[in-house]
Amino acid sequence: MTKAEHPLPAQQHAGAARKAEGFATPKQDQKPQCARMLPKRVLPIIFLPGIMGSNLRMSGERQRELRQKDNIAWRPDSLGISNVHKNSKSDARERQLRLDPLQTTVDIYDPSGPSDVSGDGRHGNVKLQASFQSPLLANDPMAKPDGRTAVQKARTRGWGEVYFKSYGTLLQHLETRLNSTFFEGKMRPEWRDVVGVDPRAWSLDPRLPQKALTEDELKKVVTGCWFAVYAFGYNWLQSNGDSATIIAERINKVMDKLNASGYECNQVIVVTHSMGGLVGRALIHSDFGNLQDKVLGIVHGVMPAIGAPAAYKRMRSGFEDPGMMSTSLEAIEASIAAKVAGNHGDEVTAVLANAPGGLQLLPSESYGNGWLRVRHHGIDLEAWPKQGDPYREIYKVKGKWYALFREEWINPSGLTQRQGGGTFKRTCTYLDIAQSFHQTIANTYHPNSYAHYGADLERRSFGEVI
Repeated sequence: MTKAEHPLPAQQHAGAARKAEGFATPKQDQKPQCARMLPKRVLPIIFLPGIMGSNLRMSGERQRELRQKDNIAWRPDSLGISNVHKNSKSDARERQLRLDPLQTTVDIYDPSGPSDVSGDGRHGNVKLQASFQSPLLANDPMAKPDGRTAVQKARTRGWGEVYFKSYGTLLQHLETRLNSTFFEGKMRPEWRDVVGVDPRAWSLDPRLPQKALTEDELKKVVTGCWFAVYAFGYNWLQSNGDSATIIAERINKVMDKLNASGYECNQVIVVTHSMGGLVGRALIHSDFGNLQDKVLGIVHGVMPAIGAPAAYKRMRSGFEDPGMMSTSLEAIEASIAAKVAGNHGDEVTAVLANAPGGLQLLPSESYGNGWLRVRHHGIDLEAWPKQGDPYREIYKVKGKWYALFREEWINPSGLTQRQGGGTFKRTCTYLDIAQSFHQTIANTYHPNSYAHYGADLERRSFGEVI
């Protein structure tokens, strides 16, 4: 499309896979109105964020209890420095009440609701880059009375459900690059980073028989297909198995709606980050999402496939806080997590000890023995687990200094069990759920899976806790 045209956005239309709506212009306007017709076939891309990457709202009951002016439970895009400072002063009780899996749900876009509660105001975190161009997410002509902007269309796809400052660039890259691969018969320059590049440049295991992608192969894949990019938040406080069940229902609705509109939508591709990888694997397990036939493949980013010792470390000593004065986005995000989720162990425990999802990030039995170690003058004095069962040897242990929980940290709200307050017994039940979940999906990986992770020696993760 050139500047001498009025581009009409490609759009879905109930009952017909192809439709274009023009508009009247003054006689002096000689520019043609050009529509791009959507292909018949569609392959949606479903993005699942990591822990704390989905925005949550709290129930009206909990909002009144906290005397909070809005129902936001977790929305890091809205946390400016002043709000972070305010939240950093929240005690463990308030954190437990605000981030309660029994009183929270995903903050989903509903343009028909109040703007500041569910509409464009609440989801104002979605801001598209000036260079963003997608035939699918383009502004409707101003002459269209019920027209929507590109940003509103993106919000309908769930982009406002996730931490947009972290994931927005990824979503925009997926949308633009997948739906604008070729122009006037020529491959766009963005794809030169991928096409014709030896996979060993990405540190691919040399034993794997993967060849460089050719331009003809790419053209064959994208011709006659469009790729709608969705972002589905999930309640990261609840079990990832429950989240997979809910996400599966949403994916089925997307596919059913597309097929009912005259398109051909048989499968989706799932892209995950961190904890979202556990949700993605549960999506294709018959006990949870049961979408094994509807997922074409999964791309996992830094998935804690068998848990992560960092979860133990944070429940004992809080999140690492590099400080808000740092200029890197990663450091700012880490600082927000620390100040809102908890700088100290009692604050983090008040949240995660009452959250089945958080407990599913702990190292599972598959992680092996000896990841929790005591070292003195370079000599290992003790290590756990010893018999391959961290649940029995570490997590459920009472009265030992290395145990996961201090019981007095679990329920600072003082709520009774009937009111939803936590107990050590309930936390052990959640640990049973976590153990069962990991055992159930232990061997569940999509046959068409790809994984990537960081291997920066300057930014090491907690492979063990010493």
